[in-house]
Formats: sequence, C-alpha cells, structure tokens
Amino acid sequence: MPFATQDVIGILTDNLRLRGSVLPIPRRHAVSWTRGLDLRRGGDTVLYTGLMYQLIPYIEGLVETEKRLVDSRLASMTALGRRVNRLLNISRFMARPSAQLRAAYDQVPADVARLLKRAGVDFGCLYEDDLYTGALTYDLGSDDAVVEHAGRVQAVLRKNGVKKLITIDPHTTNMLRSVFPKLLPDFDIEVKTYIEVLDEAVSAGRLTPAESAGAAAPSDGTKSVPGPLGELALHDPCVFARYEGIVEEPRRLLTAAGATLAEPEKSGRMTWCCGGPVESLYPEKAHANAVKRAAQLAEASPQIVTMCPLCLVNLRGAAPSGATFDDLSHYLKRAFAS
Repeated sequence: MPFATQDVIGILTDNLRLRGSVLPIPRRHAVSWTRGLDLRRGGDTVLYTGLMYQLIPYIEGLVETEKRLVDSRLASMTALGRRVNRLLNISRFMARPSAQLRAAYDQVPADVARLLKRAGVDFGCLYEDDLYTGALTYDLGSDDAVVEHAGRVQAVLRKNGVKKLITIDPHTTNMLRSVFPKLLPDFDIEVKTYIEVLDEAVSAGRLTPAESAGAAAPSDGTKSVPGPLGELALHDPCVFARYEGIVEEPRRLLTAAGATLAEPEKSGRMTWCCGGPVESLYPEKAHANAVKRAAQLAEASPQIVTMCPLCLVNLRGAAPSGATFDDLSHYLKRAFAS
C-alpha cells in the first residue's frame, strides 16, 4: 500500500521545525563543496546555495527506500514513523548516499563559485549559516512552519550583515526573492541568480570564453566528444520560467559560450514539468512525467542542459538511451572558466 501522504508531509514539516531542513544532512556534507575555493566568510554579497544541490543525493536515497517499502507492512506505519521521527531523525537511516554521488552534486555550487570569480564578482559564503529555505514544505502547504523558518533564515542573514544574495537554483531563488518578502514584510535583501549575474558580466565584457574551452566529461561520468559545446537542448525549470521570468538569460549565456540551442517541444514559459517536487510523495507519478519530458528533450538534442537540482535528478533518472543530462554550470565552466 502507498505511504499516507499526510504523514509524509508531517515528517517533512516536523524536520523543518525541529532540524531546519526537510531532510537534515550532516553539516560537514552541506559545506564540503567549499573545499579548496578559499571563499571569505560573509560580507555584503554572498553565494547562497540553500542546500538544494547538497540535498539531492539524500532525496534520491529516500525515494529509492520508499519504492522498496511501498508494498511492505512498513508503508502502513507512517503515523508511528512520524512520532518516532520527532524524537530521532529517521532520515539518517533511510538515505545514505555515497561520497562519489555527493561529490557530483557538490560540483555545481563549486563550479558556480569559480565562474563568479572569473567574472570578477566580489562575494563570500555563509558556510554552516547557509540554510535551507523551506521550499518543499511551502509547496506542500505547511505555511506556519515556513513562516517560522523564514524568520530564522532572516535572522541569520542579518547576523552576517548580508545585503545581497546570489542564488543557484530556482526553488531557493523563488523563496528568497518572491515568497519571503510576502511572509516577512521587512525582508529587504536583494536576490539575483548566478545566471543573471553572469549574463550581466558577459554583456559588460567582464566575462569571455576561456581559450582552453572545450569538452570535459559530464559530472555523471559519461564520456564527451572533444570540441566546442555543440548543439544543446535547454530544459526550462517551471519555477525559473513561470515564476521568476528567467528565460532569455541562460540562452544568451550558452550562445555566448559557443553552443547552438535546439529548442524542445514546450520551452520557455510554456515549459513541461520534470515531475518534481512530488517525487517524495508520488515517486511513480513523478517518474512517469519525467519520462515524457526526457523524451521531448532528447528529440531536440541528445545533450540536455538543466538549471534545477530536482529537474536534473528526475530527468537523468528517466533519460532515454543516448541522452545525457547535466547542469548549466557544467557547460558554462567548460566555456568560461576552463
């Protein structure tokens, strides 16, 4: 039998209230992407991950565990599981991703930091004060918990003297730029995505393709043919395209990087959903939707670019034969920061 949806939502909400994230992860794993980057702590402008890419390996593990347990007796015990979880974080037993998988997703914020440095952007990061924003619980309607958590995030940003945030993913961007100001009337921090910041840098001539730009192996370990970026199909995340109006910026960046864009069916503001973020509640339905979207993208080009960690993991898991999915930052680093 399927898991009781209300209990699953309850566990995620309890985790946000009690542990600061829907799926708490060890702090050393949350900040491991910063190793070797020599980023200053804090400052007026900081690169803010919201932990989204760092969470994906754990979400993958949780979804796989749910698939294994859905037809077992344990699926009927979610109410008990919620009571236990209030005392003991049960997610640590359900999702234990490998160091290799964690490193693959850590590569995204690390690459973004290198790109910002190459563009001459002055920024720091918050390390352990880089908090999850509550995006999934907001999507699931746990409003009271999100308001409470938003206040905690705001307090941490104020403590660190932050005036401007550079975000990486659409969900963190939307929460900080569009949702928090509605929940917190005095939330006045400027929020821009790294995509917008780099687009401005390219337009101003501060960022140009590196002479050594060429092919590099995608972060999922598949092989890449040497040469320029070639033809790419771009998947627009729903939250970027529909809520935040970020459509042309990634296209301009990829074009400046030397890519040829092949527009898939349903692109831009009319994009098709990847199946997330309901994979933690309805993994089979989410996968079915991802299969449809992955096929649409692969028809345009076998090399597909994503800009969202949820899109990346859902579509990569539904990839048809011969299609590869990788994050926008991977291609931009190849072109601008090699």
